[in-house]
Amino acid sequence: MSPYSSARTEQQLFTRDLAADIIDDRCETCHNDYEFAGNWSVADIHVSDITKGKNQKLWEGILKSVAMGDMPPADKKQLTAQEKSAFLNWLEGSLDDYSAANPNPGRATLRRLNRNEYARSVQDLLALNVDITGSLPGDDSGYGFDNNADVLGVSTTLLERYLYVAGKLSKLATGTAGDAAGKESYIVPKDGPVKNSGVPSFDLRMSDALPLDSRGGGSFEFYAPVSGVYEIAGYLNANTNNEVDRLDIHRYSHTLTLSAGSHQIGMSFRKELALSEHVPTVRKGTDHVVLPDREPEMLDLDFIVDGARRHSTQVPSYHLSARFSQAAFLRDVLEIEVIGPLNSDQTNASWQTASTRKIFSCLPEAEATAESELNCARQIISRLTNEAYRRPVNNSDIQPLLAIFERARKDVGFRASIATTLQALLVSPQFLYLQEIPPADVEPGSIYRISDTEFAARLALFLWSSLPDEELTTLASAGTLREPQVLKLQLKRMLASDKASALTDNFAGQWLYLRNLPYHFPDVFEFPEFTIPLRHSIQRETELFFTRILKDDLPIFDFLNADYSYLNEPLAKHYGIDGVKGYALRKVSLSEQSHRGGLLGQASILTLTSNPNHTSPVKRGKWILDNLLAASPPPPPPDVPALVAEHDGMALSAREQLKRHRADPVCAACHVRMDPLGLALEQYDAVGAFRTRYADQAIDASATMPDGTQFEGLSGLHDVLWDRRERFTQAFIDRLLTYALGRGLEAYDQPVIRSIARQASNDSYRTHSIIEAVVTSTPFNFKKAPEAANEPQQFAKAP
Repeated sequence: MSPYSSARTEQQLFTRDLAADIIDDRCETCHNDYEFAGNWSVADIHVSDITKGKNQKLWEGILKSVAMGDMPPADKKQLTAQEKSAFLNWLEGSLDDYSAANPNPGRATLRRLNRNEYARSVQDLLALNVDITGSLPGDDSGYGFDNNADVLGVSTTLLERYLYVAGKLSKLATGTAGDAAGKESYIVPKDGPVKNSGVPSFDLRMSDALPLDSRGGGSFEFYAPVSGVYEIAGYLNANTNNEVDRLDIHRYSHTLTLSAGSHQIGMSFRKELALSEHVPTVRKGTDHVVLPDREPEMLDLDFIVDGARRHSTQVPSYHLSARFSQAAFLRDVLEIEVIGPLNSDQTNASWQTASTRKIFSCLPEAEATAESELNCARQIISRLTNEAYRRPVNNSDIQPLLAIFERARKDVGFRASIATTLQALLVSPQFLYLQEIPPADVEPGSIYRISDTEFAARLALFLWSSLPDEELTTLASAGTLREPQVLKLQLKRMLASDKASALTDNFAGQWLYLRNLPYHFPDVFEFPEFTIPLRHSIQRETELFFTRILKDDLPIFDFLNADYSYLNEPLAKHYGIDGVKGYALRKVSLSEQSHRGGLLGQASILTLTSNPNHTSPVKRGKWILDNLLAASPPPPPPDVPALVAEHDGMALSAREQLKRHRADPVCAACHVRMDPLGLALEQYDAVGAFRTRYADQAIDASATMPDGTQFEGLSGLHDVLWDRRERFTQAFIDRLLTYALGRGLEAYDQPVIRSIARQASNDSYRTHSIIEAVVTSTPFNFKKAPEAANEPQQFAKAP
């Protein structure tokens, strides 16, 4: 008999009256009309509520609290193991039975594309390799994600910005941006000197777009609007942020011909077996100009386009001025700029790119009639609109755009008129919003299945943050996309695609808080080893870790306790792991002695959950509850006192600080859940390095859970989480379903989460099985029609 079948049998044997007895016996002491703990009383509920769909949120809360061991509290009479199992199975089964009999796909609000979805959709629609996310305002987040429909509002200012960006993109895509010279700059991220000493921290290959034997420098993506001559230039300085001058004496440039389209532009020095620069140590303060003790050497500075060296020049290894000497620091590139076109290729091929080849499926002859031009424009607009609107289009969709083309054609040429039309397309509501219009024959308030084309649009937004491609669209039009075997093959194809990087960037980036890492600044005096290269490495470690679990269809439990990770030389040195050389990250097996494993052994998570100059067990414990167990504690009261770091002039350990803090009963209720989880990670400092002492004391990493479970350190925490792996499974599904639906989850969604978990259990909880269960779930495939004609519109009206 399967565990689920056994649980169902136990649910049937456990009666509703027994459940009522347990609630009265174990809950009434605190949850009564007088104490009203948790803002509820047993007098307000009855076990029969479940069959009526009443108090769903409260019953789901009871289920979670008992399952997590938070209730009954440790100082109250506990349930026996048999009582707890029987009660949980009865309650879960009863809630699931009601959900199965009364499916609720939830509300479906009209949803605007967020800036990441908009940028990726434009890239795919126009075959335009330009990242415009930085040109658009950031989006608010709701329920942990910035694709939440409730917070994706629209303002006049936002529309003006989208209109400006759409105009720029449409000109680039159609090759009509003009040949007037412009300039794009890239400032290379810099570290300051470490304790005022020259340190060659950029003696590394700083980008995969640079040659293997390069060091320092950097690279960025540049889009050449037309083929022509461009100038690549770079300002040099030392490896320090103390210098911000852009002096002509430090500017080195080279002119060359670039074809229209996207390029990777870079500058760097040569990596040699021995350092090519002498780096003395500074000991006399920042006001002292250190005179060099030898003549400058000549270094090779390379100009790199698309990974290949196109030109090299020699520059001195240091510059001495009245204000500073670069002899004490490794020479590096401060800023890279591209200027052009200085002159453009005047042939017809000068503007041809992947974008123009996709857009201009036809081009009228020079002497073409107005009618033939209009027919060609109709062909172009129809094809692009069909893709942009994520559904088959009709004449009412095409005609307004054709009218824009005709008005523009009176003043400008054919290609420029198409550019103006594309600008309108890129800000049209049908493109900017995910529109799902209820069929005309659907009864108000009824639940209906969305169409295959709408399903394809949801699927592409979920996995790619973009538009459905031609294969998805074709299958949706044929009505076969949701056939089980077809869908399984499509999911496998989509997850293998490079476009699935959207799940790493947009889902994992927010689920794991990785997007916050560039804005988290550890104290440079306390942690001088936390450099720009190390910051990049710890973020890429977690991104590659997530990507590999996703791509290789591994069980999600690898997030908890995997014995491998992705390291390079700087990160391995930070972790105290030997045998890893070079800047490229690669898969490395972890031994038990490495004190690493899973997400909680990675410096990105440990850094993000710390303060700039010291660790925070509270933040770390809360992060685990929020993201790994979906058991968030309530927000702290507004007058909560801060932790006291010292007592009688002596520094307190984190454990001592929290002990004093928990003396307040108001604080103790939540800290008893958070603190043990965070204290187990105290052997990792605020940038994730392992340590054994703090404040002149040996670190005690032992902890006790509210239910009395004792454990110690990361390995013990792994055991605690493994014992709660079912809770982690539901927490992961909760986060993934929230992201997939673009809305916050409610109590009626919890049975769906449990159903997805049961489906995934048949395939060892592998990632692809969970994703397949999500996209075949009721809320992903169904919607509820508005209750009445005068209900506030949640859907766009048909044109």
